[in-house]
Amino acid sequence: MDMKRDYYEDVKLFTSGVVVFWFMALLALLAVYPFVVKNYYVYVANYIAINIIVVIGLNILVGYTGQISLGHAGFFAIGAYGTVILMTKLGLPFLIALPLAALIAAIFGFLLGLPALRLEGPYLSIATLGFGITITRVIGKIEYFGGRQGIHTPELVIGSWHLKTDRDFYYLLMVITVLLAVAARNLIKTKVGRAFVAIRDADIAAETMGVNLVFYKTLSFAVSAFYTGIAGGLYAFVLRFIEPELFSLFMSIMFLAMVVVGGLGSIMGSIAGACLLGWLDLQLRNILSLPYIGAWLESLSKSYFSITGVSN
Repeated sequence: MDMKRDYYEDVKLFTSGVVVFWFMALLALLAVYPFVVKNYYVYVANYIAINIIVVIGLNILVGYTGQISLGHAGFFAIGAYGTVILMTKLGLPFLIALPLAALIAAIFGFLLGLPALRLEGPYLSIATLGFGITITRVIGKIEYFGGRQGIHTPELVIGSWHLKTDRDFYYLLMVITVLLAVAARNLIKTKVGRAFVAIRDADIAAETMGVNLVFYKTLSFAVSAFYTGIAGGLYAFVLRFIEPELFSLFMSIMFLAMVVVGGLGSIMGSIAGACLLGWLDLQLRNILSLPYIGAWLESLSKSYFSITGVSN
């Protein structure tokens, strides 16, 4: 067996001409999409793309490394507020503020990864949950970050390109999403990715084989937080306004649900889960607009899933 040849075939981005064809077809579809749909569906695509970035990052932590997090809304908030504050308070351009804010989120991720060395399962979940809640509470108490009133995003300008509409922002989002998805796939094929998988499958055996658990567990948290920070910074400009209440426990649970629904340890699964639950999330926010079942679902919710419904 030619081990060297097998390895290089394994790490190739495109395994066949068919894969290349479908990848190029997908890029062509993404390029024309804003011109053939209404503006609302461009917003939906932007929202889903942001979720894809988060879920890919979370899957690196949960699916590939075997850790757990219910605090990714905190990293999301750090990315969002960090990008906006760096632009409005320090005057940094977007292309510098965004990765810098994500780097700050990665540092927090590294620090949060330290408890993962001794905590597992529900105990680690509680620790990460506490982190996410703490971040939003701290942001809401500090007026420098806008307090509970929130903060508006500045005008987004990249060189001579003014991104004023969802269609303008769409192309930037798609480029970043594709690049980060490809980067994640390649990362999993490297020594680092193999170390993540070894820790997930049997951390004691991995340590016996020379895998540094301290380094790779904290690195996994940092990489996951970096992806989430990038998504948070982009999310701020999709909404054009952010406030602490946006980054709730429900958001963290939704991110984790997307990972589980799409499939643990799968980049394509991350994309599928984010697309499905991201679309459902938007549709259920305006439940009456759903054909045939909208009114029935609203009546069911008020009757059985509200305070008065439960009391009855």
